[in-house]
Amino acid sequence: MNQILEEKFNKQRLISSYFSVVVSISLVLFLTGILGVLLVNSKKVADHFKEQIVMTIYVKDAAKEIQLKQLQKTLRLNVATKKVNFVSKEEASKRHASEIGEDFMEFLGYNPLLNSIDVYFKAPFLNPAMVSKLSKDITLYSYVNEVVYDRPLLELLDENIKKITFWMLLASGLFIFVAVLLINSSIRLSIYSKRLIIKTMQLVGANKSFIRRPFIKTHLLMSTLGSIIAMSAMALVLYEIQKRFPELQIFENPLEPALVFVGVFSLGLGITIISTFFATQRYLNLKSDLVN
Repeated sequence: MNQILEEKFNKQRLISSYFSVVVSISLVLFLTGILGVLLVNSKKVADHFKEQIVMTIYVKDAAKEIQLKQLQKTLRLNVATKKVNFVSKEEASKRHASEIGEDFMEFLGYNPLLNSIDVYFKAPFLNPAMVSKLSKDITLYSYVNEVVYDRPLLELLDENIKKITFWMLLASGLFIFVAVLLINSSIRLSIYSKRLIIKTMQLVGANKSFIRRPFIKTHLLMSTLGSIIAMSAMALVLYEIQKRFPELQIFENPLEPALVFVGVFSLGLGITIISTFFATQRYLNLKSDLVN
């Protein structure tokens, strides 16, 4: 009777140990994966805001049509340019009238606005130095009246993006380190409960690789299960984010979330193999009288 109760207790303790390992792995990998998704999409959000910054070139009324077309062609050929829009003075007056709620041309009697060219840049190339140089070069054209862009906003955005990227990378590194520690701790506790079995197998002549192999297989299965649970939860969270914030376009480039999922799965397996190896190695190297 006592033996049956003891076997039942050991079985429950084993199941509890396995369950805690799976939960630990899935929770840590889920949080790491979410942080990875945020890191990937933070760049996308930053790029979106950077590409909304516009440099407006106001041209004189005396500018010829061929000069305007040549300038637009030159801007479009620039590797940093994403989009070039020509805005006529008539279209600009309509926009102003719509914004202020009345037509200012009615009491002025003429249109004081100028034809303009709006230039938008690709995020990887956008920085204060590049825009400043391009602005100065364009100002040299005789038919250009002035070049306007929000320099303080551009400098602030560029500076803040660098800071946010640095801290997110640092946070990712720290979180991966914590993930390694937590998963390693769970696996070590799991193997600690079987330390007597390890020494018993060693005493009857089993070599280290033979003893280590079933532990690695068992924990790899638990890691795979934990990874699947973590990735399933991540998929649900990403679906909900995409549903609530479609402008983020998380699934616009499927390769990005796919790489995060692969990274999470690989991280779980890698940590499990290394942790299991060293945890079993520790007890294999202990003398029999020190196991207890």
